[in-house]
Amino acid sequence: MAILHLENGTSYSNLEDISRELSALNVNLNKWPVGDNPEIRGLLSEAALDDHQKEQVLESLDGYFQQLQETAGYQSRDLIVLHPDIPNLDSLLAKFEQCHTHADDEVRYIIDGEGVFGFVGVDGGQMELVIEAEEYINVPAGTEHWFHLTDTKRIKAVRYFSNMSGWTPEYTNTKIRISPANSAVVFG
Repeated sequence: MAILHLENGTSYSNLEDISRELSALNVNLNKWPVGDNPEIRGLLSEAALDDHQKEQVLESLDGYFQQLQETAGYQSRDLIVLHPDIPNLDSLLAKFEQCHTHADDEVRYIIDGEGVFGFVGVDGGQMELVIEAEEYINVPAGTEHWFHLTDTKRIKAVRYFSNMSGWTPEYTNTKIRISPANSAVVFG
């Protein structure tokens, strides 16, 4: 279940409330079921996957990819699998933990684990969105944001691309001020 933490200490866990708060940024958040295929569920429970296993998982979820191809022109997809045993995981993630934008949409479908997207609002306020398995997010091109893993340091996410070159981070040097630990009130 997604949880949105605002800089003022307010938190939301209801999808409608979160969507309302993110609407000014045109960030789209949805629930997408992974399904109940026992073989795929078994693969999702593994920490690491080889290329063949990744392709099995992707193919099982390609109905969503086909929709995105038809409605938004996405051209490719891959599966990123991150876990604590990956060498240099922290340095790999460091480039996304600071405020940046992309020339293309950043589209992720979390199928296992969890991560945190932070955003700079149109008024300069900041917020962080904790997302979990079966949650899809589309962060529009040009949206100032950052990303980090939760303490579990584990996530499996399908990444959808319309153009691979548009995915390079363009750093904004905005200082991140928000901390989810300061958010205590949950609505929704």
